[in-house]
Order: sequence, then C-alpha cells, then structure tokens
Amino acid sequence: MMRITLVVLAGILFPFLMTTLGSAVVFFFQRKMTEWMERVFLSFAAGIMIAASFWSLLSPAIEQAKEGALPSWMPVGTGFFLGGMFLLYFDRVLTRLPAVSMKKGHRSKRQSTVLITAVVLHNVPEGMAVGLSFAGAGRHQIAMSAAFALAFGIGIQNIPEGAAVSLPLRKDGSSVWKSFLLGALSGLVEPIFGIFTLFMVSNVEKVMPWLLSYAAGAMIYVATVELIPEAHSDADHLVEALGIVGGFLLMMILDVALG
Repeated sequence: MMRITLVVLAGILFPFLMTTLGSAVVFFFQRKMTEWMERVFLSFAAGIMIAASFWSLLSPAIEQAKEGALPSWMPVGTGFFLGGMFLLYFDRVLTRLPAVSMKKGHRSKRQSTVLITAVVLHNVPEGMAVGLSFAGAGRHQIAMSAAFALAFGIGIQNIPEGAAVSLPLRKDGSSVWKSFLLGALSGLVEPIFGIFTLFMVSNVEKVMPWLLSYAAGAMIYVATVELIPEAHSDADHLVEALGIVGGFLLMMILDVALG
C-alpha cells in the first residue's frame, strides 16, 4: 500500500490551493459588475473551459486510450458524448425543480449549479492524474520530480479555472464570500480523488480515458450552452470574441508550457 508522506500530501494538495487562489480574484470585484465586465468574464471563462477540455482532458485521454485494447477513439468519443449528455439531462432536471425554475432570478441559480457541476467533473480526473503520478513515483516507475511537475502544472492551470467559477457566480448575484468559497470548493475533489487513486491505482488506470473525456464533454456543454450565450450581445461581438480567445490562449499556454 502506498504510504502518504507529508511531501506527497503537499503535492496532492497544491492544485486545490491554486484553485482557491484563483477563486480569490472575486474579491477585486466586490461591487456589482457592469454589463461589459460581465460579458468579458463570462466569455473569458468559456475560453478557459474550451481550452481545458482539449489540452487538459481530451489530448491526454487520447494518448492513454492508445495503450488499451479498444480503438483509441472509442473510449474518448463515448466518454465525451456521455459527459455532454449527462449535463444536458442534469440541466433539464434542474429546470423542472420548483426551487430552480425558469422564473426571474432562478435561471441564474440553475446556471450556477450546472457550472459548478461541470468544473467538479473536470477536477475529478485531474486529481486522479496527480494521484497516479505520485503512485508511480512511490513504485519507482517515474521520478518524484516528474510527479511534482505534473501537480505544479495542473495547479497553475487551476488559477484561472477557480476564477472561471467564482466570477460568474458573483455576476449571478452571489455574495463575494459565497462566490469565493464555492469556487474554492469546486477544487476540493482533486485532493480527495488524488488520495483515493493512490490506493486504487491498479483499478483506476484503465478507466482514465473515459473519465477525462467525460469531463471534457461536460466542460464543452457549459461553455457553449451556458456561458457563451449569456455573454452574447447583438450590438457588439468584439468583447466576447476577445474574451473567448484570451481565455483559450491563456489556458493553452499554461497547458503546453507546463504539460
């Protein structure tokens, strides 16, 4: 059994701490945001999610699927489809709940719930990937420095992802502290599943391509169905275009440079 040392625990906790740091960005926007700022942040969050869905999730899923017995496109394509369909179903269930109806003021609650769900789904396989890397280091299959490099890379990527949760929540009317705490808690699943994977490594490796692509499908759903339409304006597309491109570019650079 893999023994969890303080060093390994610190490496597993690092991505969660970076998510918390990113969520803290919301404290700089304690007053109600203007419509222009709302559009910028929503489109920026969409760009981050689109980039993360490929660079952080689909690309490694494809590489890992190549080592399996099935054609590499099968687990990746199936997982991606199921992830998107799950959030579509989840979204429709929410609209039928009396407490989260489509009445005025309730639509934002539904969107926030879907957003947090997608980010949590995205963070689960990332946490498992960190756990796998430290399990490999414990078995001397890879260097411990490589495991820390992965944790560092995912952690740095989590900074804008934390902001991608807390800022839309603030825009939807949540308090600053509530937006911050929910943004931070969206990353709590990473250390939980990282530690879980340390003890279940032999069973987890086979399903990682499915989990990664499943999370990617959920992220794409939120970006295209929730965030981009909300940031859209008939008067001017420049703001959302720059936001999406800027968010995508930032996430891509972090993933490629630290991947």
